Amino acid sequence: MNLASEGGVVNSAPQSDSHEFDATKTRTQGQLVLRRFLRHRLAMVSLGVFVFLVLFAFVGPFIWTYDFEDVSSKSYQPMSGTHPLGTTQVGKDMLALLMRGTGYSLQIALIVAALATAIGVTFGALAGYLRGFVDTALMRLVDLLLIIPQIAVAAIVVKGFSGSWYVVALVLAAFAWMQIARITRGETLSLAQREFIEAARACGASTPRIIFKHLVPNMIGSITVNATLAIAAAVLTEAALSFLGLGVQPPDTSLGVIVLENYGQFLNRPWLFWGPFIVLVSLSLAVNFIGDGLRDAFDPRQTKVRA
Repeated sequence: MNLASEGGVVNSAPQSDSHEFDATKTRTQGQLVLRRFLRHRLAMVSLGVFVFLVLFAFVGPFIWTYDFEDVSSKSYQPMSGTHPLGTTQVGKDMLALLMRGTGYSLQIALIVAALATAIGVTFGALAGYLRGFVDTALMRLVDLLLIIPQIAVAAIVVKGFSGSWYVVALVLAAFAWMQIARITRGETLSLAQREFIEAARACGASTPRIIFKHLVPNMIGSITVNATLAIAAAVLTEAALSFLGLGVQPPDTSLGVIVLENYGQFLNRPWLFWGPFIVLVSLSLAVNFIGDGLRDAFDPRQTKVRA
C-alpha cells in the first residue's frame, strides 16, 4: 500500500502471513531442541566430521583395496596413489591400518559412554531420590573412587587380562561413571521436590518407576550431553594408555597404538605419525563440539541459537 503526497511517499510493506514465532504453530520440546541443534553451525560441522569418521572406520575397509593385515607391500613406501599414507615398517598399508584403529577406538569409546552413563545415572538418581544413608554411602564410594589413579589401575588390570580392546573398554567404563553420578544426583535432588514427583508418590508409584519413568526422562538433556562428553574422554584416555603401551595390545589395534608404533618416524616419515594423530584429534574435537551443541540446544536459557 503506497500513500503519496507533496511532501513525499510513505511506503508500508505488506505484512507476512507467517512469523518465526507464530503462536499458532506449536512445537514439542523435542522439535525445539532439534531446531536449536540444527542451527548450531559448529555442532553441525562436527557432526559431519564424526559421521565421516564412522563411515571411514566401518565402511572404508569394505571399499579400500588393502586389508589391514596385508604385509605384501614394501616397507616404508612413501605416499602415493597406491598408498595415500604410505606403508609401515612391516609393509602394512597405513590407510587400511588407520581405518581399523579408528574402528576399535570408536567401539571402545561408545561402550565406555554407554556403560558409564547407565551406571552413573542409576547411582546418581538413587542417591538423590532416596537421600539419607543411601545418599551418603553412594557419594562416599564415588569420592573414594575419584581419588584412585585411573590410569595406574587401568594399566594393571589391562595387563592382567591380555589387553583386549573390550577389556580396555570395561576398565575405562568402571572409572568413567563417577562424574555422571554426581551431576545426576544434583539434578535429582532438585527434581525430587517437584509436584509431579509428589503426585507419583501419592498414586503409589514404586521407587524404580519414579526414578526411571519420571526423573530420568526429565534429565535427558544433561544425560545426553554427559554421554557425548564421555565418548571424547574415553577416546583420549584409551589413546593415552595405548601410547604408553598399557592399553590395547596386538593383534588388536587403536589410534593410540598406531601413534605409538610410528612416533619414531616423526622426522623421517611424518605422514605415518600425523595421519593417526590428526584422526585422533579430529574425533575428540568433533565429539566435544557436538556435546556443546547439545548443551546449548537443551538449555532453555541459551541465547546463541534461536528456536
